[in-house]
Amino acid sequence: MTKFLKTWLALTLAVMAALWIAPGTSAFAASHQKKNTMRAIASYESLQKYFYQPSAKLYTEEYPRGGGNPYSYVWPFSRAMAATIDITRLPKIGKAYLLDRNQRLDGLKLYWNNETNPAGYDSYIRPPVGQGGDKFYDDNDWLALNFLELYHLTGDQSALKRAKDIFKLEVFGWDNDSSHPYPGGIFWTQAPWSQDRNTISNAPVAQIGLYLYQTTGDKYYFDWAKKAYDWVNGSMLAPNGLYWDHVDLKGNIEKTQWTYNQGMMIGANTLFYQTTGDKKYLERAVNLAEKSIQYYGDTQLYKNPPEFNAIFFENLQLLDSVKPNHEYRKYAQAYADKMWDTVRNPETGLYQRVLQKPVPLIEQAAMVEIYANLAYKK
Repeated sequence: MTKFLKTWLALTLAVMAALWIAPGTSAFAASHQKKNTMRAIASYESLQKYFYQPSAKLYTEEYPRGGGNPYSYVWPFSRAMAATIDITRLPKIGKAYLLDRNQRLDGLKLYWNNETNPAGYDSYIRPPVGQGGDKFYDDNDWLALNFLELYHLTGDQSALKRAKDIFKLEVFGWDNDSSHPYPGGIFWTQAPWSQDRNTISNAPVAQIGLYLYQTTGDKYYFDWAKKAYDWVNGSMLAPNGLYWDHVDLKGNIEKTQWTYNQGMMIGANTLFYQTTGDKKYLERAVNLAEKSIQYYGDTQLYKNPPEFNAIFFENLQLLDSVKPNHEYRKYAQAYADKMWDTVRNPETGLYQRVLQKPVPLIEQAAMVEIYANLAYKK
């Protein structure tokens, strides 16, 4: 199928899909489903047109490319992979993108490093295509969550196995030196130039561990999920009820409060509630969601990059699926609408937050995620 025909088919199916509303979809979500579906597809087509390199099954880091590595690091690739998975979940049109999903898996193989113990994904493509790179625990977290989503969509045991493999790497990254300030926690990276322990290298492990526990029944995963969760609450929780970013080995805390840190802890609390039935976790999730929306409002939200906001919104929607509150989706929708109206270049379909500078792959992929998730009923 030619690219033109594929695009035409996808758009045609999207229009047809817009006439179908998933049972249980709220009135607010239903009223925006068609718009979000079309915007997800349009944003994805621009992602593929300007960033994707079909012969390598990889992406460039930015458009236009100004030099440096020919392909993207694994963190932006993981978001493009997540965007592709999100597109395949959409009612009626998802099947048109199954080949793309398989291509993401093929491209991702080039980052896998099984020469270390435990194995994991390097930050850049391995030789002979690239020079490889250090392992970042949070990069691997995102990929584990992608694989778990794939497993729940397809039942593919190899996806579940890879999520388990990554979990071994995360456990390996735990700081066992009790003399360190705020002892414990998973490091951000294996790179020698950083010994930070971050909210975003620990909160996702709580989610991954809970998903694996729900799937396997193995309490090992639950115990590690709780351990990572407890470290974040004991070390990174700020007086205003939101979460700081990271702490170094001297005890210095980086106090920036990024949206994705709040999102991952909203999601972790929601999953703990689903897993245990303990209402204190649900109360924590709701409280954090309310404080986050109040804190970011309509100004601070746009100071966070789209990739952070996509993760934040996805976890708000996870909470919404457990304890419905139309304000969560309404908040995300307002952001999505404003980005479409004021940031997107209608000629290219790319989101140019900073004019005269290249568009990052990760930001384009994040906007696909946002529209696709808003069009999808969990």
